[in-house]
Amino acid sequence: MTSVGARQHPRDVLLGAQAAAAFLPVCDHYSGVEARMRKSLQLQAEMTEEFGTCVFDVTLDCEDGAPVGGEADHAALVCALVAQAGDAARVAVRVHAVDHPAFEADIATIAGQVGGRLCHLMVPKVESVADVERVVAALAAASRLELPVHVLLESPAAVHRAFDIAAHPRVQSLSFGLMDFVSSHGGAIPAGGMSSQGQFTHPLVVRAKLEIASACHAYGKVPSHCVVTEFSDTAAMKAAAQKAALEFGYTRMWSIHPGQIRPILEAFAPSEGEIENATKIIAAAARADWAPISFEGQLHDRASYRYFWQVLERAHQTGRVLAQEAQVYFSAALH
Repeated sequence: MTSVGARQHPRDVLLGAQAAAAFLPVCDHYSGVEARMRKSLQLQAEMTEEFGTCVFDVTLDCEDGAPVGGEADHAALVCALVAQAGDAARVAVRVHAVDHPAFEADIATIAGQVGGRLCHLMVPKVESVADVERVVAALAAASRLELPVHVLLESPAAVHRAFDIAAHPRVQSLSFGLMDFVSSHGGAIPAGGMSSQGQFTHPLVVRAKLEIASACHAYGKVPSHCVVTEFSDTAAMKAAAQKAALEFGYTRMWSIHPGQIRPILEAFAPSEGEIENATKIIAAAARADWAPISFEGQLHDRASYRYFWQVLERAHQTGRVLAQEAQVYFSAALH
């Protein structure tokens, strides 16, 4: 029997072409004010030390963070903060929308100066594939790096084009812009559609969320769920995160307050029982060189192995404790 180190990695065996798909941290934390941006980066470093892996991205925000007329200064500040971040940090930047006067300057400054230190670029108010192409062209003019692009869909027309946008090879993740989406309906969706409960019950909002999640899964991209504005209500926050993860097919979620990060991690993490079961099945499958096995009276093959491997991926992403026989697959030597 081959040793663990000699076996192929489960990602390569089970995911095939999907292995190139991103396994991103389940939480994407946004901040745009200087003090909060610095605090976010410090918190990321502390929690990376605590969990042994980076469990959330920090996205520094130019769109909502820059004062009107101060866009260039804010972009320079963001560059300085990115440059100061540690080597293990996962830092992204949200630039202005493609039709904003500061868009091209944002890209030129940020991608040109610190593009190599960014995990991705977030672009708001994307309406079409043409917008994505404009982003790609601006990035190419600023840097030779092929930086992954995350896009925020905020209108009914953008949601209608979600599958085409998700299919673009540079797009890594789609996010849903709840508040702009509701506002764009001119009062046809009540304000309650933006609440932590109403966003999961209003038919038009539910339809939009499902379209985005389906588009992402069709093309191996990451669906990222919108914010919950009731950041002081931990119970509402966790309930919304659980619904997004368990009922709506989202594998990532935005945070806009440090107090939201741990509830998101907990909601998106597998249970201890799921982790234990997945560990046993993947270990048995590896011992059988990924041939079909009988496990506790049930037949398993590569189709089910794929599911259980993804449970372990999610456990690792959320900082859960893994048994050594599972943890070995996440060591640097096997990546």
